[in-house]
Amino acid sequence: MPTSAIALLLGSAFLHAIWNLILKNSEDKFIAMGWQVILSSIAAIIALFFIGLPPQSMWLFAGISTVLEVLYFLLLMYAYSDHDFSLIYPIARGAAPALLALWAFIFLGEVPSAGGFFGILLIILGMVFIGATSLIQNHENKPHLRGIILALGVALLISIYTIVDGSAVKGQPSQALPYALSMFTFVPFMTTPWLVRRSGWGVFLGAFKQQPYKLILGGALGVVAYTTALFAYSYAPLNYSEAIREVSVVIGAVLGWKYLGEPMGGYRSLGAVIIFGGIVLIALLG
Repeated sequence: MPTSAIALLLGSAFLHAIWNLILKNSEDKFIAMGWQVILSSIAAIIALFFIGLPPQSMWLFAGISTVLEVLYFLLLMYAYSDHDFSLIYPIARGAAPALLALWAFIFLGEVPSAGGFFGILLIILGMVFIGATSLIQNHENKPHLRGIILALGVALLISIYTIVDGSAVKGQPSQALPYALSMFTFVPFMTTPWLVRRSGWGVFLGAFKQQPYKLILGGALGVVAYTTALFAYSYAPLNYSEAIREVSVVIGAVLGWKYLGEPMGGYRSLGAVIIFGGIVLIALLG
């Protein structure tokens, strides 16, 4: 596994965890997400004028990925509305690498080495460990089965749009940025009408006036985080890449503990150590 790809993926993981924290800490997750994708789209459109569109061979991939991203955003917002950040985030991000490893084998013919395979297993085990402690520690408000199902649904969407995007940019690192920007451009055209109808234009606009800088930051982080990951996907094995990127689970659990008052203890710390061990295995033997 290239060291540069690992560095890109860890950077992407950190930015992605902060983006999710901003979303979870918003009063109305639906509206916050809506503004973040609008602001991301505006920035993407401006950038595309300077760097140009991706090749036509990528347009179908970008269209499919856009629809999947919309479904992902809506399901994630719904999950965060009723369930703990430290429950939804680890389960959703933790199950995705396992599913993606299967898709990468089927569609890209990626077969991990023995060391890389155990590295992926360790990362998944560590993330499941962190997610399971949320069920154990949440004595006052036990999560419903619905929350776990929602998180697994998010994981499925993550794995599908990642295999679509990874396939699109594979071997074409110079096209990762225009591809990502073209994808982000169209998402709000599908989410905004539904959100305005749900909340009303006055409420939707008022939410931006209350926290413009936080929403702008969230939009920027979302674009930069995923574009950074796409660069790594373009030249590194997708099964390893997605597993490493999910170290954001550890970062997310720490941020949820520090800034949202969600429990964090020795079990989650152990899960973080297990994940780190998996990353080391992939770096050395993958």
